[in-house]
Amino acid sequence: MPVATPATPATTTASAGVIRPARPADLPAIARLCADHAAFEDAGPVPADLASRLEPALFGPDPRAWCLVVDRGGELLGYASWSREFSTWQAAEYIHLDCLFVTEPHRGEGWGRALLDAVKGAAQAQGAAEVQWQTPDWNTDAVRFYHRAGALGRPKVRFSLAL
Repeated sequence: MPVATPATPATTTASAGVIRPARPADLPAIARLCADHAAFEDAGPVPADLASRLEPALFGPDPRAWCLVVDRGGELLGYASWSREFSTWQAAEYIHLDCLFVTEPHRGEGWGRALLDAVKGAAQAQGAAEVQWQTPDWNTDAVRFYHRAGALGRPKVRFSLAL
Protein backbone atom coordinates (compact mmCIF):
# COMPACT_ATOMS: atom_id res chain seq x y z
CA MET A 1 0.00 0.00 0.00
CA PRO A 2 1.51 3.38 -0.96
CA VAL A 3 2.29 5.70 1.90
CA ALA A 4 1.49 9.36 1.44
CA THR A 5 4.15 11.90 2.22
CA PRO A 6 3.52 13.00 5.79
CA ALA A 7 2.27 16.51 6.27
CA THR A 8 5.34 17.72 8.10
CA PRO A 9 4.76 21.09 9.72
CA ALA A 10 7.42 23.69 9.20
CA THR A 11 9.82 23.87 12.12
CA THR A 12 11.49 27.20 12.78
CA THR A 13 14.69 27.46 14.80
CA ALA A 14 16.54 30.37 16.33
CA SER A 15 18.56 30.70 13.11
CA ALA A 16 15.58 32.25 11.28
CA GLY A 17 14.99 29.44 8.86
CA VAL A 18 12.56 26.59 8.36
CA ILE A 19 12.57 22.84 8.01
CA ARG A 20 10.11 21.82 5.33
CA PRO A 21 9.40 18.95 2.95
CA ALA A 22 11.56 19.03 -0.15
CA ARG A 23 10.00 20.23 -3.40
CA PRO A 24 10.89 19.25 -6.96
CA ALA A 25 12.49 22.66 -7.49
CA ASP A 26 14.92 21.81 -4.65
CA LEU A 27 16.43 18.84 -6.49
CA PRO A 28 19.54 20.62 -7.85
CA ALA A 29 20.34 21.99 -4.38
CA ILE A 30 19.64 18.60 -2.76
CA ALA A 31 22.01 16.96 -5.24
CA ARG A 32 24.71 19.50 -4.28
CA LEU A 33 24.10 18.78 -0.58
CA CYS A 34 24.36 15.04 -1.30
CA ALA A 35 27.66 15.63 -3.10
CA ASP A 36 28.97 17.64 -0.14
CA HIS A 37 27.81 14.90 2.24
CA ALA A 38 29.47 12.16 0.17
CA ALA A 39 32.70 14.17 0.02
CA PHE A 40 32.62 14.72 3.80
CA GLU A 41 32.30 10.96 4.33
CA ASP A 42 34.91 10.10 1.66
CA ALA A 43 32.22 8.05 -0.08
CA GLY A 44 33.16 8.90 -3.62
CA PRO A 45 31.30 11.10 -6.08
CA VAL A 46 27.55 11.08 -6.52
CA PRO A 47 26.16 10.41 -10.02
CA ALA A 48 26.19 13.47 -12.28
CA ASP A 49 22.45 13.01 -12.92
CA LEU A 50 21.55 12.60 -9.22
CA ALA A 51 18.83 15.28 -9.26
CA SER A 52 16.93 13.59 -12.09
CA ARG A 53 17.39 10.17 -10.47
CA LEU A 54 16.00 11.42 -7.15
CA GLU A 55 12.91 12.97 -8.72
CA PRO A 56 10.80 9.79 -9.16
CA ALA A 57 11.96 8.37 -5.82
CA LEU A 58 10.91 11.49 -3.92
CA PHE A 59 8.08 12.92 -6.01
CA GLY A 60 6.68 10.10 -8.13
CA PRO A 61 3.19 8.65 -7.68
CA ASP A 62 4.57 5.97 -5.34
CA PRO A 63 7.47 7.63 -3.49
CA ARG A 64 10.26 5.36 -2.30
CA ALA A 65 11.90 8.00 -0.10
CA TRP A 66 11.15 11.28 1.62
CA CYS A 67 13.28 14.35 2.26
CA LEU A 68 13.19 17.38 4.52
CA VAL A 69 15.36 20.42 3.91
CA VAL A 70 16.63 23.30 6.02
CA ASP A 71 15.63 26.44 4.10
CA ARG A 72 16.89 29.84 5.13
CA GLY A 73 15.78 32.50 2.71
CA GLY A 74 15.82 30.14 -0.26
CA GLU A 75 19.27 28.72 0.57
CA LEU A 76 19.28 25.04 1.57
CA LEU A 77 21.61 24.51 4.54
CA GLY A 78 20.98 20.82 5.12
CA TYR A 79 18.72 17.85 4.53
CA ALA A 80 17.49 14.57 5.95
CA SER A 81 16.20 11.69 3.82
CA TRP A 82 14.57 8.43 4.79
CA SER A 83 12.71 5.40 3.52
CA ARG A 84 10.38 2.83 5.04
CA GLU A 85 11.83 -0.58 5.83
CA PHE A 86 10.64 -3.77 7.51
CA SER A 87 12.26 -5.63 10.39
CA THR A 88 11.64 -9.37 10.29
CA TRP A 89 12.91 -9.68 13.87
CA GLN A 90 10.37 -7.15 15.11
CA ALA A 91 7.68 -7.84 12.49
CA ALA A 92 7.28 -4.08 12.25
CA GLU A 93 8.04 -1.25 9.88
CA TYR A 94 10.74 1.23 10.73
CA ILE A 95 12.23 4.30 9.14
CA HIS A 96 15.76 4.08 7.76
CA LEU A 97 17.31 7.52 8.09
CA ASP A 98 19.59 7.43 5.07
CA CYS A 99 21.12 10.88 5.35
CA LEU A 100 21.20 13.72 7.84
CA PHE A 101 23.58 16.48 6.82
CA VAL A 102 24.08 20.14 7.66
CA THR A 103 26.68 22.20 5.83
CA GLU A 104 29.83 23.05 7.77
CA PRO A 105 29.16 26.76 8.37
CA HIS A 106 25.77 25.96 9.91
CA ARG A 107 26.67 23.10 12.23
CA GLY A 108 26.10 23.91 15.88
CA GLU A 109 23.08 26.12 15.10
CA GLY A 110 20.53 23.46 16.11
CA TRP A 111 19.61 22.33 12.59
CA GLY A 112 20.80 18.74 13.04
CA ARG A 113 18.64 18.23 16.12
CA ALA A 114 15.69 19.98 14.47
CA LEU A 115 16.03 17.71 11.40
CA LEU A 116 16.26 14.60 13.59
CA ASP A 117 13.18 15.67 15.55
CA ALA A 118 11.28 16.36 12.31
CA VAL A 119 12.20 12.92 10.95
CA LYS A 120 11.01 11.34 14.22
CA GLY A 121 7.69 13.16 13.79
CA ALA A 122 7.39 12.02 10.17
CA ALA A 123 8.22 8.44 11.22
CA GLN A 124 5.45 8.52 13.81
CA ALA A 125 3.04 9.92 11.21
CA GLN A 126 4.00 7.05 8.87
CA GLY A 127 3.30 4.52 11.63
CA ALA A 128 6.89 3.37 12.08
CA ALA A 129 8.01 1.65 15.28
CA GLU A 130 11.47 3.26 15.30
CA VAL A 131 14.12 5.12 13.32
CA GLN A 132 17.42 3.41 12.47
CA TRP A 133 20.57 4.73 10.81
CA GLN A 134 24.33 4.45 10.74
CA THR A 135 27.23 6.85 10.70
CA PRO A 136 30.92 6.23 10.06
CA ASP A 137 32.69 5.20 13.26
CA TRP A 138 35.38 7.85 12.66
CA ASN A 139 32.74 10.62 12.80
CA THR A 140 32.99 11.13 16.54
CA ASP A 141 31.06 14.42 16.39
CA ALA A 142 28.06 12.63 14.84
CA VAL A 143 28.30 9.74 17.31
CA ARG A 144 28.35 12.22 20.22
CA PHE A 145 25.44 14.17 18.67
CA TYR A 146 23.31 11.03 18.30
CA HIS A 147 24.08 9.88 21.84
CA ARG A 148 23.05 13.30 23.18
CA ALA A 149 19.79 12.94 21.21
CA GLY A 150 19.07 9.71 23.11
CA ALA A 151 19.98 7.24 20.38
CA LEU A 152 21.60 3.91 21.21
CA GLY A 153 24.51 2.67 19.12
CA ARG A 154 24.44 -0.88 17.77
CA PRO A 155 27.83 -2.12 16.61
CA LYS A 156 27.70 -3.70 13.16
CA VAL A 157 29.78 -3.83 10.05
CA ARG A 158 28.05 -2.47 6.97
CA PHE A 159 28.56 -4.38 3.72
CA SER A 160 27.88 -3.48 0.11
CA LEU A 161 27.71 -5.90 -2.81
CA ALA A 162 27.77 -4.31 -6.23
CA LEU A 163 25.47 -5.94 -8.79
